[in-house]
Amino acid sequence: MDRNPSPPPLPRNEVDQEEEEVAGGDCIGSTVYSKHWLFGVLSGLIQLVSPENTKSSSDDEEQQMELDEEMENEICRVWDMSMDEDVALFLQEFNAPEIFMGVLAKSKCPRLREICVGILGNMACFQEICVSISNDKNLGQVLLQCLYDSDPPTLLETSRLLLTCLSQTEVASVWVERIQEHPAIYDSICFIMSSSTNVDLLVKVGEVVDKLFDLDEKLMLEWIRNGAVQPQDQPQEDSEEQRVFRIVPCVLEAAKQVRSENLEGLDVYMHILQLLTTVDDGIQAIVQYPDTGKDTWNLLFDIVCHEFCQSDDPPIILQEQKTVLASVFSVLSAIYASQVEQKYLKVEKGKYHFIDLSLIDSLIRVLKNVERCQKKPENSAESNTEETKKSDLTQDDFHLEILKDISCEFLSNIFQVLTKETVTKGLKEGQLSKQKCSCAFKNLLPFYSPVVEDFLKILHEVDKTLAGDLEESFPSLKTQT
Repeated sequence: MDRNPSPPPLPRNEVDQEEEEVAGGDCIGSTVYSKHWLFGVLSGLIQLVSPENTKSSSDDEEQQMELDEEMENEICRVWDMSMDEDVALFLQEFNAPEIFMGVLAKSKCPRLREICVGILGNMACFQEICVSISNDKNLGQVLLQCLYDSDPPTLLETSRLLLTCLSQTEVASVWVERIQEHPAIYDSICFIMSSSTNVDLLVKVGEVVDKLFDLDEKLMLEWIRNGAVQPQDQPQEDSEEQRVFRIVPCVLEAAKQVRSENLEGLDVYMHILQLLTTVDDGIQAIVQYPDTGKDTWNLLFDIVCHEFCQSDDPPIILQEQKTVLASVFSVLSAIYASQVEQKYLKVEKGKYHFIDLSLIDSLIRVLKNVERCQKKPENSAESNTEETKKSDLTQDDFHLEILKDISCEFLSNIFQVLTKETVTKGLKEGQLSKQKCSCAFKNLLPFYSPVVEDFLKILHEVDKTLAGDLEESFPSLKTQT
């Protein structure tokens, strides 16, 4: 679970005082933290948002936006301490969530709001407290209101807390329902994805969206359709009064922002796109707007053909990139499959990179590297039986198999539309060399035999020698031709 960074160390005199209090039996649980000191800090928080302090003149508003340095240091200590389960349970017993809710509802100080949400996020890492926080309707409403905040650190802590709660099976549905009841959250999250430059915030918000879509298809469909409220024949410039967010452009913008700085973040946003393509409305959200379809294709094409799994990369790098590549190829394959109905995919192929030989090259290279990553040492003491292979299947092996399956399906679909001219060009430029064709055949057979056989027929017209060599290497094809 994500937690806040540790605050600066305490001054020596405060440490001495704390040690004296602990010596007197003032510790919290099995920790060395002082109950008395914690009571004092929480009491100070209550005073900060008391009616006497909140009913201030306009001259004091600027002061309310700032946090006293001593108070900030003390509340940061609580933030750090709340990572300990004994402290978290003690805070729960002392009704600290109620105090933090009061601060969030009344305070205008961004730093104080950030810290209070951060403490709640740490507390929510423990299941019992997470359930308690989640079942508090009033606190839930206040926390969701924090998603409308303009302060990035507060938004980051709110997103962390929300992701923690969504990851708890017992209460995940509670938060999904609350979010469904607040349509404005969609606009807020889309605004963050489309306009923020804070990579940490974008990654965490992406993880929340990814989790929400994975948990609830109905919510995903609602968010997809939210962007379709504007009639397609209405010019964009005529609707500037109220901005209409569409989920796909927002996801793409966030992906572009995190792409070069955070592989994990890119993985998250590619998986969101993949989840969208699991429903027809999601595919349509990508392809029904030509600009969105092209932007999606071109971004993903650039990632797999010019950035990931390059010819001079060591095969092992695929282990880092496998889940991103699986999502990217899955989305590209879904866009590809829709090309029959979407005429714009066939227009300006040079710009859209629809059937591009470098894409075939990338797919074959990925399949080659998957094979190398999966290869066991010849002298391995492990048994090579099918039963042993299944029992030894690791998480990495599982993801590599998924990548292989997706790549094979996509490659087979592309092979089906290759023309004599394209194959000739591929042979000339090296994307369809004997070695690469052999790798493709090895992975596509036997499941995609008809596709390989049709490709071989075209190859016979272009290069009979190569076609004959491949038939010799794959006898099952020779019997069919």
